[in-house]
Amino acid sequence: MRHTLPIAPQFYVTAPQPCPYLGGRFERKLFTALQGENAERLNDALSKQGFRRSQNVLYRPSCAECSACMSARIRVADFTPNKSQRRTIKRNSYLRRDATSPWATEDQYALFRRYLDSRHSDGGMADMDIFEFAAMIEETPVKSRVVEYSAAALPGEIRRKLTAVCLTDVLDDGLSMVYSFYEPEKAGDSLGTYIILDHVEIARTSGLPYVYLGYWVPGSRKMGYKAAFGALEIYKNGRWQDIGDPAEHSAETHPLSVDPIAEQVARIALPDTRSGRT
Repeated sequence: MRHTLPIAPQFYVTAPQPCPYLGGRFERKLFTALQGENAERLNDALSKQGFRRSQNVLYRPSCAECSACMSARIRVADFTPNKSQRRTIKRNSYLRRDATSPWATEDQYALFRRYLDSRHSDGGMADMDIFEFAAMIEETPVKSRVVEYSAAALPGEIRRKLTAVCLTDVLDDGLSMVYSFYEPEKAGDSLGTYIILDHVEIARTSGLPYVYLGYWVPGSRKMGYKAAFGALEIYKNGRWQDIGDPAEHSAETHPLSVDPIAEQVARIALPDTRSGRT
C-alpha cells in the first residue's frame, strides 16, 4: 500500500509545561511538521504569522491563559543603531564573519557547552550532547546557514578562535535567527547584540526587509533586550505592528481572551502549493 503525506499540514498541541520566561505560568505550543518539497514555502508563510523553526518542526506559543510571547522582527530599512549599539559594532569589529552550510563542528559544540554552562546551566538544553547538537544544526529542511564569528589566531596557534555562532534561516522576506551562542568570557562585549546588528547588515546588503529575532516577552528579563532595537515590530492580535512603548504591553491576559485552538488553526494562512503563492 502506498502512503503519502497529507496535502495540508496537521497541527498539534503540546502538553502544558512550566514557562521558562514567566514564573508561575505554564506554556503550551501549537506545532506542525516541516517536511516535503513545500517545506520552504510553509516556513516562509508561517514565520510571517509568528511561528518559529526548531529542526523539522514549526511552532508558536499557544498558552491556555496567556499570550505574552510575541514574535519580533526588525524593519531593516528603518533601523539605525543607537549610540550604545554603535559602540558595540566598533568593539567587535575585529571579528571575521563566515557563513557556511549547516554543518556542526567540534569547535562549535565546545563553544556551545561553555555558553550553556555559564549562562543557561539550568535550561532545557543543558544536557544536550554532541549528537543532539549536530541534529539542531544539521536537521533543517529549509535554506539555513551557520554564521560564525572568529578572532585572529593567537601567537603559536594555527586556527582562528571561534567566538560566536548563529544558526540562521533564509526566508523569502528576511533572516530568521534560530539560535545563537557566544564565548561567555566575552559577555561584556555585548556579543549577543552584535550578532543581531550584524544580521541587520547582512539582510540590508542582501535586499531582505526583515530580521526575525524570535519571541519578545514583556515582563521577562531574558527577553527584554530585544525591545532595545529600533524599528522593532511585534506580531500581536494577528498582525505585525510597531512595538511602540514596551511598557504598554502587559503580560497579563485574561483566560477568556485566549481563542480556542481550533479557531487559532482556522485563521492560519497556508501557502498555495499549486502556484507557489501564499
